[in-house]
Amino acid sequence: MTSPIIGAALTNAELATYQSWILEKDRDLELQSFVGGAVLDDDWTPLAEEVKRLLVGYKGRMGIHGPFWGFTIDTPDPLVRAVVQKRLGQGLDVCAAVGGTHMVVHSPFTTWDYNNLDGYTGARDRMLTSVHDVMAPIVKRAETLGVTLVLENIEDINPADRKELCQSFGSTAFQVSIDTGHAHYAHGSTGAPPVDYFVRSAGDMLAHVHLQDADGYADRHWQIGQGNILWPSVFAAIAALSVKPRLILELADKDCIPASMAYLEAQGLGQ
Repeated sequence: MTSPIIGAALTNAELATYQSWILEKDRDLELQSFVGGAVLDDDWTPLAEEVKRLLVGYKGRMGIHGPFWGFTIDTPDPLVRAVVQKRLGQGLDVCAAVGGTHMVVHSPFTTWDYNNLDGYTGARDRMLTSVHDVMAPIVKRAETLGVTLVLENIEDINPADRKELCQSFGSTAFQVSIDTGHAHYAHGSTGAPPVDYFVRSAGDMLAHVHLQDADGYADRHWQIGQGNILWPSVFAAIAALSVKPRLILELADKDCIPASMAYLEAQGLGQ
């Protein structure tokens, strides 16, 4: 079996550094220059034009990490809801400008939720309603643009929660993302299952994976092989799917991309 092609999450400056590597195999790409409110409220069109210049001839799968700082998608407050919708709408504007076809959105599920949501009558339903109130117009616009929103685990302990939330929208434009380091942190620190269980739980709704190594204590974003994630089990679970999720290295130190790729290639897990 041919090992999957691995891509990366990069800012514009980092994309310039790794341009030839991305283009050589049309690797999956996630742009990460558009997450901040200050950028989105300014004129970001020069950044978008730079992306298009750097990706001339590119035929791979490309998207962005959407904005996330300072808000959650389950806010019940109407005033805050409007702000969240504005920010996510700005992210979709970027996708439209650069031809992006995925946007990462952060999960609303917290450690507190895991232990308490089902202990209060109607709390889970109220949370679901709040997410729909925020996300319904965003999902509808994503459908129009041909963008898949991918819901990334942050503090999630039960991997089924995000899948069920995405399914509740009944739209192929809202799918599941897994961050391997976040899942491993939850496994080591808050009682979540191992990373491969997250993959199997998502099943064919898994559209996107952030690949980073960690130690189960914190969100490390280390190079692959530096932590203690059991990578053969993760890639075996991915290979068993009937879909091919975007596989994206999300490392704190982008200089560690070559070492991560060398590790994956040596293990026969990626190329």
